[in-house]
Amino acid sequence: MPLLEIKNLSLDIGPFPILRDIDLTVDAGEIVGVIGESGSGKSMTALTVMQLLPGGAVTKGSVTLEGREVLNLPDAEMRKIRGGTVGMVFQEPMTALNPVKTIGDQVAETAMVHGGLNRADALKVARQTLNRVELPADRFPLDRYPHELSGGQRQRVVIAMAIAMRPKLLIADEPTTALDVTTQAQILKLLQRLVDEDGMGMMFITHDLGVIAGIADKVAIMQRGVVVEAGPTIQLFRNLQHPYSKALFEASSHVPTRVPPAVSGGTPVLAVEDVVREYPLPRRGLFGQRKVLRAVDGVSLRIERGENVGLVGESGCGKSTLARAIMALEPTQGGRIAISGEPIDPRRGATFATRRHLQVVFQDPYGSFNPRHRVDRLVTEPFHLLGSAAPTGAEREKRISRALEEVGLTASDADKYVHEFSGGQRQRIAIARALIIEPSLIILDEAVSALDVSVRAQVLDLLADLSDRLQLSYLFISHDLSVVRSITDRVLVMRAGKIVEEGETEAVFQNPQHPYTRELIAATPNLEGALAKREAAGA
Repeated sequence: MPLLEIKNLSLDIGPFPILRDIDLTVDAGEIVGVIGESGSGKSMTALTVMQLLPGGAVTKGSVTLEGREVLNLPDAEMRKIRGGTVGMVFQEPMTALNPVKTIGDQVAETAMVHGGLNRADALKVARQTLNRVELPADRFPLDRYPHELSGGQRQRVVIAMAIAMRPKLLIADEPTTALDVTTQAQILKLLQRLVDEDGMGMMFITHDLGVIAGIADKVAIMQRGVVVEAGPTIQLFRNLQHPYSKALFEASSHVPTRVPPAVSGGTPVLAVEDVVREYPLPRRGLFGQRKVLRAVDGVSLRIERGENVGLVGESGCGKSTLARAIMALEPTQGGRIAISGEPIDPRRGATFATRRHLQVVFQDPYGSFNPRHRVDRLVTEPFHLLGSAAPTGAEREKRISRALEEVGLTASDADKYVHEFSGGQRQRIAIARALIIEPSLIILDEAVSALDVSVRAQVLDLLADLSDRLQLSYLFISHDLSVVRSITDRVLVMRAGKIVEEGETEAVFQNPQHPYTRELIAATPNLEGALAKREAAGA
């Protein structure tokens, strides 16, 4: 008998059909991957199993855990199952954790609520569980708070909360999407070990085919609330049948077509020379000497017109700090930065005239927009840099229409609000906003990391086309090395505030010289590599 069995599951929320005729099983000790784009129904399937559905939800079919039907269980009974029989790990650990409670109290809460333990015994369970997820007592005492931990460490705390009572089934919903590649590899290894040690089943939800190929025993591919294809991992990926599955497979390794830039040797769009950025650290005593953290340590780089340069490294290596210094959002303590030949004052920042040459596209397009404003106002925000030269009237409307059409949208989209668009369309609007004052350089800070593989491929094609047609230069900041490899001409590898390796992108990936670069490349999920490795292991 399967640990989890879903049969003919359908879900409607109000008048809207969400899931249709879902069939899925998870056995003890088995990892089942559920993949598909945003809106395909992956998370709603998991929430149906947990019975964490919104009001107005109507389900049909059957969901059984160890042979027990859960669809119509009273909430009091479901509370016993959640955290006890079934644990769940969410995508963003900081939103899953309470920032004002210690990590010990949050893991112990699971044991008290779902295990009926007193506080003393629950804290013992918390300590044991944190040890299991490799957060030892000497470095991670129970009185630490979430903000004192890195992203990967916070995700380990969330995993500890989910497995504290040793559940039979673990649901992991995009648990590694926000993590850099080496941390992601560590979390995946941890989850695999926990499944092996406890013999629990796991439903692993993701849009990353490389991740799923390396960890899952079986795979189900979802599109618009329907499972379009399912089967053992290697067999399924080697013999894809459905057009949607084939499209996902192709998009996962998509490389945009680009024309190599013709480097003129003139004034670079960005010149960074020996830049230093330091932060003062808190004093450890009343008379203790204040120390500083050197987040950027003597970094130099150049970007020519039309050139795409990648900047890669783990979280905390200094990538975003360097980007903020380039954008004159933070002062520097040494070195020189010039945009299109115009220097930035390290104390006073950049003038409007200098800032006109530089724009930025952030990771989360929805978070970078004011949802109360229409698209026409959002994309014209950079006009304030033009001062009295900012276009008005018919010229303003013409610029808006041209910017939107450049990114594959229509002029009529200017009258809409951002909530009316998909994630990929929002990112296109963010790119339109960056383009509207015709900058020389665009900084793309994790600009595609939150997108599905097919949407990511479309946005990368768009960026490549814009770079070729408009001679735009990009500084592409990312922890996703496969994306950087597909779109950049040169790449710089950053670690602990320093550039440890740089060169032409393909040369660095084919023959990395620094051990840290080799570590990053080895940790990057690769669909073909994962399948080949598993086939060799099974042979």
